[in-house]
Amino acid sequence: MAGFFERLKAGLSRTADAFANLLARPMDAAAAAELRERLIAADFGPATAEEVVAAARAAWKTDAALRQQTPAEAAAASIMRALGSETVAGHAPAKPQVIMLLGVNGAGKTTTAAKLAWRWREEGKTCLLGACDTFRAAAGEQLSAWAGRLGVEVVGGAPGADPAAVAFDAVKAGVARGADAVILDTAGRLHTKAHLLEELRKVVRVTAKAHPGAPHEKWLVLDGSLGANSIEQARIFHEAVGLTGLIVTTLDGTARGGALVAVVRELGVPVRFIGVGEQPADLQPFDARAYARSVVGLAE
Repeated sequence: MAGFFERLKAGLSRTADAFANLLARPMDAAAAAELRERLIAADFGPATAEEVVAAARAAWKTDAALRQQTPAEAAAASIMRALGSETVAGHAPAKPQVIMLLGVNGAGKTTTAAKLAWRWREEGKTCLLGACDTFRAAAGEQLSAWAGRLGVEVVGGAPGADPAAVAFDAVKAGVARGADAVILDTAGRLHTKAHLLEELRKVVRVTAKAHPGAPHEKWLVLDGSLGANSIEQARIFHEAVGLTGLIVTTLDGTARGGALVAVVRELGVPVRFIGVGEQPADLQPFDARAYARSVVGLAE
């Protein structure tokens, strides 16, 4: 986990470096105003920005002997509170647990599906992948290639097949084979297109017919480098299907770091996993403490 923390910290360095320098200074009015501006620029949102600034100012004392905690520690604690305590969802009592992955093209759904399957296989669970993206020709091939390397089975359909029918078959196969989890990789959708969102609703309805209670999880995969654009995406997908979690990818490059906090605050949907690289092990369960400390430049 230490290596993962270092990669997370490196990925958030664009955000962390500026905050660390500010939080090391006396938190006077000028520093507080600059901190607020930087938090909003990093897409944390006004509410979180105000709370972090207030916590940092309260922690600062002119007399070092009176300080209960440093401004950076106080800021990290404030960010953690904004994120809440819920992280990875537990497995459903009925097998298999069905996880539906959603998101726009390019967010990383297909590779995320494969990485989740790898993680759970490493934990001794049996997983099956549903290649429900029948509109993008390379999607099924990409998922099958990942599955071949990871030793995971895939249920797919012909190009242009009904995604809901593929989802139905995948879930039925998971039930018949006694799989612990079925991960449905859905097509990337332009979230502003109502008829395309209706197709995702159809996948939800048909999946429930294949296995009562399914899909047990509906996780939106977000590109962490998109910043505030992620908030609108999440809002529309949540209204369409009722999200139960977020997976944030690409926190290993230009991520500004704050958008996931803003999404959690607005929708009340927890972050389940984050990704900081291309390897399967680079997708890890979300750790609010590690994230919050990385954002403000603190050590683990």
